[in-house]
Amino acid sequence: MSNELKQLLVHADASPQFAQRLEFAGRLASRHGAGITALYASPSASAALAVASGMGPGLAVRRENVQDTELARARSVFDQFKSAGLPATWAEIHEFPCAPAFAEQALYADLLVLGQHGPGEGWSTPMPADFPENVIALSGRPALVLPYTSARPGLPGHVVIAWKPSRGAARAVAAALALLRNASSVHVLSWGADAVHTGTGPNIVSYLKAHGIHASWQQEGVEPENLGELLLSRVFDLQADLLVMGCYGRARAYEWVLGGVSRTVLKSMTLPVLMAH
Repeated sequence: MSNELKQLLVHADASPQFAQRLEFAGRLASRHGAGITALYASPSASAALAVASGMGPGLAVRRENVQDTELARARSVFDQFKSAGLPATWAEIHEFPCAPAFAEQALYADLLVLGQHGPGEGWSTPMPADFPENVIALSGRPALVLPYTSARPGLPGHVVIAWKPSRGAARAVAAALALLRNASSVHVLSWGADAVHTGTGPNIVSYLKAHGIHASWQQEGVEPENLGELLLSRVFDLQADLLVMGCYGRARAYEWVLGGVSRTVLKSMTLPVLMAH
């Protein structure tokens, strides 16, 4: 059976979490025979100057000097992993805003490896807090988002799928197939009347079975108001090390990017989350 993961795109920056993302991607690449591109994304101070109120020319120059140091730090982390035999290449984007440019490069990857924005985190570069979800929404590519708090997340062994009969959830499950085949357990959770399967036709468990994956399925009734918190609680109880889910979109102008459940998960997650829009 062929591997679906052949090209990984890792968000590179000057944060300590970049090494975490790169190491995780390296282990994934080794297991699935994939290549890696580390894409450094940091808008230049001169590009941000036009839209950042209060940033004068002197401050822009100082920001450029800081960014040179940050770039060198990130490149040093990459070079260390590269010297250890990691099949990776380096690339950079400095456009402002970053998300659309990053999303364009994401079109050529099977899976993105991004990082959660930590609560109270002070980014030294003008990166938006919603960078991961914007990249997912703009690119349409699945992303594996690593938690801010985990020092070294392991490869998935116990996986929970948050199932909803929607495009996003189906895309997330399809993107996760290569990971699910190597999992020791797969558990499907679903809420809402439309998620309860009572017929004899195809369903999420039969789809997974057709791909050689055995999964248990817990179907519940009415979708609760606090679904995001409840989902994370169930994931913890099941001792999962990967959550697979689709983004929950909205129709209104800006809010279409992510719904409340997805935002709650990305804000409070303590395990890797594979997400698709």
